[in-house]
Amino acid sequence: MKKIFLIFFLFIFSAAFYAQSFETVNRFDPNRNPDEDLKAAVAFSKLNNKTIILDVGGEWCIWCHRIDDFMKRTEEVKALLDKYFVVVKINYSKENKNEKFLSKYPTIEGYPHFFVLDSDGKLLHSQNTGELEQDKDYDKDKFVSFLKKWIPQKKIN
Repeated sequence: MKKIFLIFFLFIFSAAFYAQSFETVNRFDPNRNPDEDLKAAVAFSKLNNKTIILDVGGEWCIWCHRIDDFMKRTEEVKALLDKYFVVVKINYSKENKNEKFLSKYPTIEGYPHFFVLDSDGKLLHSQNTGELEQDKDYDKDKFVSFLKKWIPQKKIN
């Protein structure tokens, strides 16, 4: 009985530690494992009631850098992202197209591209980020409206 309790305790402790230890990656890295990154995001999102955004792009992509800059410098966008979302960068480049991982999702027309997932990792929406652009930047009102649409609902336990 003690062994069963110990195994159960270690399992719960390791799951809680894993869920609390999600670390945002700030660049597109061809060496990262997107399945593992999503697994960590799901664990963290379940624990913290957050929506997941898969941000698909690459270091080669000028619009990917523009959207990153926009999300960091636009206070309302940054506040919404920090409070309600987990952003997971998924690399797409000639070094690693992550085709197996991305084959689970709708076809991407251009980069960057967002896939919105619930806290269980289920696809909710595929977002062409070109629709959020304005001139050579992004439109704050469109971006905020997009984010507010996907704020997670309170879960009743």
